[in-house]
Amino acid sequence: MDKHDDGRFGIVSALVRSTFLVNAVYAESGREYGLTPQQGQLLCVLMAQPYGMGELGTMLRLAKSSLTGLVDRTERNGLVRRETDPRDTRAVRVALTPRGGRLAREFYTETCRRVETLSEGLEDAERDTLAALLGRVVLDNKAPMIFLEPDEGVPPTPGN
Repeated sequence: MDKHDDGRFGIVSALVRSTFLVNAVYAESGREYGLTPQQGQLLCVLMAQPYGMGELGTMLRLAKSSLTGLVDRTERNGLVRRETDPRDTRAVRVALTPRGGRLAREFYTETCRRVETLSEGLEDAERDTLAALLGRVVLDNKAPMIFLEPDEGVPPTPGN
């Protein structure tokens, strides 16, 4: 086990175990909104803007066939739509439908609330330090923007 005698965890164990906590929150929120974790991620990514399939594959780290299946299932549920890319008529972008936008905002807000509670045991200064350190890890590893900052507000749904 990676737990030190003083109750602290090593960096690997702490990051991996915190990932499990966040993933569990994501999955729980998703179940309540009738979404798989992957659909929830897709909706949250699309809240910022429509994206091409290639961009989505990179952001969500999915193979082309897996992404196509995810978009197909989410489109059948009326949450996203495919549209022609105005820059390249051969390409397709994926965008939220009005219904998908409403669901994305609700899912996003509730998921943010739940993730926020994971750090309730920390003091404000500790939370700020944790956010700053994790932010550096995210930026240093060029993690894609798959979840907006809660304090930036939820963007309005296009066409709504």
